[in-house]
Amino acid sequence: MQNWTLKDEIREYWSSRAPTFDLSPGHEIFSDDERAAWHTLIHKHLGRGEGRKALDLASGTGVISRLLSEMGYDVTGIDFAGPMLERARQKAQDLALPIRFLEADAERTMMPEKAFDAIMTRHLVWTLPDPALAFADWFRVLKQGGRLLIVDVDSSARGARSVALRRMAALLRRIKPSAALPGRDRTIHDAIVSRVHFSEGARAEEIRDLLIGTGFVDVVIDRDHAAIRKAQAAHMPFVQRIERASQDRYAIRASKP
Repeated sequence: MQNWTLKDEIREYWSSRAPTFDLSPGHEIFSDDERAAWHTLIHKHLGRGEGRKALDLASGTGVISRLLSEMGYDVTGIDFAGPMLERARQKAQDLALPIRFLEADAERTMMPEKAFDAIMTRHLVWTLPDPALAFADWFRVLKQGGRLLIVDVDSSARGARSVALRRMAALLRRIKPSAALPGRDRTIHDAIVSRVHFSEGARAEEIRDLLIGTGFVDVVIDRDHAAIRKAQAAHMPFVQRIERASQDRYAIRASKP
């Protein structure tokens, strides 16, 4: 299709995933233990809400927005996939949470300058076509002293243990293909991943360096996610647990001076 961009493909893909997105452990939260572990992570890096303004980037069906709202933040969630936003708005309404959801691009948010005390993303950065552009925009919309919290994953971790576990998971996927994404979704997913900036894996250290280059300070990589991983694993098929164990999963906190 003429003028059909990679960004359009990403939007279309996640829009198509919206009806089943919340069925997957690691997307939705399925236990009080996991919810508590996320609250602990957010408090560790962003602090209490106390009415402060927070922006949830690529909010999807509103899982992170809900966590932030529960902690007392005044939350705005943005996503450019309309079907995701429809579910996010309905979930917030059902829970009587005062969250605003807007359709917008996480790389060019169009949010006012210095509008937010905190920004949080989960599993967004690895999908970005232009992370430097995105980080500059996030820096712009943060207030002085505001904090950014990125939660993401390098699914191509290069250690021997990670490589062995990925091979094991791939073998199990071939034995039981029904456990994987449907074939068409997997093909589209892989075609998109091959063209994003972090197509070879979203290494935490590379993200850190890009953030520092943008002007962020006090950049910290936190790989202590044991409580979240344990709670999620209780609801995951075995092959998914193997895949997760092969990955480098991390949080990165950064501040605007």
